[in-house]
Amino acid sequence: MGREVVVAVTQGKLDLGPWEQIFYGEFDGQRKKRVLIKIIGE
Repeated sequence: MGREVVVAVTQGKLDLGPWEQIFYGEFDGQRKKRVLIKIIGE
């Protein structure tokens, strides 16, 4: 488990393999969050 994830997007959709899924969990209580999205490519 980590705090970063890199996900491919193809034609506006997540490009996940047949066994890939994304889950989000908080284990230390709610707190303020921020999301940073970095777009690389064409």
